[in-house]
Amino acid sequence: MPWRGSRSGRAARPGPRTPSRNCAVTPRPATYDQGVIDLRLVRENPDLIRASQRARGADESLVDALLSADAERRAAVKAADDLRGEQKAASLAVRGASTEERPAILEKAKALSAAVKDAEEAERTADAALHALHLRIPNVVHEDVPPGGEDDAVTLRTVGEVPSYDFEVRDHLQIGEALGAIDMERGAKVSGARFYFLTGPGALLEFALAQLAITRAVAAGFIPVVAPALVKPEAMEGTGFLGEHDEEVYRVERDDLYLVGTSEVALAGMHAREVLDLSAGPRRYAGWSSCFRREAGSYGKDTRGIIRVHWFDKVEMFSFCPPEEAEAEHRRLLQWEEEFLQALELPYRVVDIAAGDLGTSAARKFDIEAWFPSQGTYRELTSTSDCTTFQARRLAIRSRDADGKPQPVATLNGTLCAIARTIACLLEVHQRADGSVHVPAALRPWLGGHEVLTPGMSLAAVAGPGVPA
Repeated sequence: MPWRGSRSGRAARPGPRTPSRNCAVTPRPATYDQGVIDLRLVRENPDLIRASQRARGADESLVDALLSADAERRAAVKAADDLRGEQKAASLAVRGASTEERPAILEKAKALSAAVKDAEEAERTADAALHALHLRIPNVVHEDVPPGGEDDAVTLRTVGEVPSYDFEVRDHLQIGEALGAIDMERGAKVSGARFYFLTGPGALLEFALAQLAITRAVAAGFIPVVAPALVKPEAMEGTGFLGEHDEEVYRVERDDLYLVGTSEVALAGMHAREVLDLSAGPRRYAGWSSCFRREAGSYGKDTRGIIRVHWFDKVEMFSFCPPEEAEAEHRRLLQWEEEFLQALELPYRVVDIAAGDLGTSAARKFDIEAWFPSQGTYRELTSTSDCTTFQARRLAIRSRDADGKPQPVATLNGTLCAIARTIACLLEVHQRADGSVHVPAALRPWLGGHEVLTPGMSLAAVAGPGVPA
């Protein structure tokens, strides 16, 4: 679940668009791995990269700057190699030189040694310049991605009936406070704005959602992982969360570590510089971690409640698979997300995110937006992104092809459950006139089998059997 300041708590869209065959970029030549930002692709098909940049609303001139930097680096490498060849020849010449010839040859070798040092420094400088420009160009947009920006996502389908109520609808904070489930005031006292305590039934709801998500993921073949929330800069850079998105992440400067906004970062970095065995199929992880987001640029948005916060816990799906299987795997992740929301009895719609609203690493992204009665609109609850080989190339994650040759893998991610926002949606959709909240059947095994949460109910009863009286 990539996070971006423009969309991490996106409000209602002005109106859903219907699917169209308009493409954000022109179709790719079959000879190239779709969506890969490797230098060969940039050199041989720069118009494809320019078209992708245009579709994203990004700077097309970066493509030409990258080509120029690539040419300069290759020239610097050749110059350094040529000088090293001359230096080697001079060293050999010294051995066979006469006493009269030796001083001149030694002087030439000394000059060549200095020239090699200068050339190698020029090579390092050119390499750094190329690397910096390379990191600024995002993944190539999939050819079926809708054109446009944040308001241009295409609604693919709407599932479930929007509920109607014969009483005045409360928002999740009103309901949560009445249940003793959410405490924003003390959260702000302890940590500042956009922090909260989940208390009593709110905390139990978090644990119940986590259990449901992990149980369903394991049943689908995912390996459960408790992932670190602090990562090195290499993991952040490799997954595309540095650069223009620096202001959106928390950094612990003393230790040069970053707090993750999604366990995608740690799960991708987990196999950096490794060759994976994918012969038995995709390698899938269900990662649990706390997530931290500065929400830069979101001042004044969603200031009430736990929809847009600086910290929340999340179960994230992450998959490594062969690039040719990525599109099918993306659809599978989306299907698992839909099945989870259906189990929670939440009405939702699936949207295909437009090119200008994609994160750096994503070639394509689907969001699921669930209904929030207090706002009378759909809000993002989950997302799933196909990052093709973009992250794997940066992190040097490969698998062997049919010929045994290591090739970059594809990486994909998908939110199974962002806990705080899901609790907010559950409380609103399933609210009742007396302040109680209906418990979906899928959650009841972890909430003592209870069908309803009510203000003042016994927590021991909610926790279920086996709790001492």
